[in-house]
Amino acid sequence: MNFNMNRLVFVLVATALLAAACAPGQATPDAAEIADQIATAVAATVSAQQSATAAALALATATLPPTATSTFTPTLVLPTATPFVIVAATSSGGGGGGGGGGGGSATFACDPDTGKRPRDNSEFHPGDDFDVKWTIINTGTETWPAGYDFEYFSGAQMTGVTFLELPEVKPGKSYSVVLDGNAPAEKGFQVMTWKLEGGFCYPYIAIQVN
Repeated sequence: MNFNMNRLVFVLVATALLAAACAPGQATPDAAEIADQIATAVAATVSAQQSATAAALALATATLPPTATSTFTPTLVLPTATPFVIVAATSSGGGGGGGGGGGGSATFACDPDTGKRPRDNSEFHPGDDFDVKWTIINTGTETWPAGYDFEYFSGAQMTGVTFLELPEVKPGKSYSVVLDGNAPAEKGFQVMTWKLEGGFCYPYIAIQVN
């Protein structure tokens, strides 16, 4: 049930962004608006995970026999967040192939969550060093040409590098980005989002700084 809730949150956000971007006669949402919607969606996912965990703990405790409450400790596995992917029908940043149309697979799409490090809700102290890793899979039907921009977009800046270029990535292929990360000084829930050229893919990390 928690998995379905997470997927629904992200599908709704992705659908809203795509509709706003593609609607005729309307201005494209600015970067600040997109960043706010991404941060809200990530926070909602983590909050839903935490609520489900608390509810499961309460249920496990309430249903224990009276003689077992002092020795039984329920073990729960917190599910990871659903990959956050914004799917566009056509690329807004590359060259070639104008027009839209076609119902089927999206021309430009990605999955940035495979093997992501650190995992959502990982805990760090201010200033802790860690590796940031995204394995970005091209799940669309169009090849990403060499030189596609991949850059920091919003949230807490946790890497010294803020921009790089990807090599050519064909449909079904992937490319791994590994960066040196550093937990911010400000405590609490921190999210850093990056963007792939064209605005159809927003890899992120979400950590807790204690």
